[in-house]
Amino acid sequence: MGVAAHPDRSIKLADLSPLRRRMIEDMTVRNLSPATQRSYISAVSKFRRYFGKSPDRLELEDVRAFQVHLVSTGISWPALNQIVCALRFFYGVLLARR
Repeated sequence: MGVAAHPDRSIKLADLSPLRRRMIEDMTVRNLSPATQRSYISAVSKFRRYFGKSPDRLELEDVRAFQVHLVSTGISWPALNQIVCALRFFYGVLLARR
């Protein structure tokens, strides 16, 4: 079996952190499009950068605080929805938190 590729095709999964690799694998198993995968990875990365720590160390209250922050910046509703869906996937599927 070959090494799967990151959605941008230039990065091998073996070169990624275990958490990001698992996220990509879970998205691939669920047949999310490469564009959706890129969007979800970007959203989780923004979340991580906002708090300055790994998202698996953050809680659901942090998700709410991040949403409030995004709304205060004037983010469009479709963009906010995409980020919310990405974080729901991350916590609900990848980490199996509800």
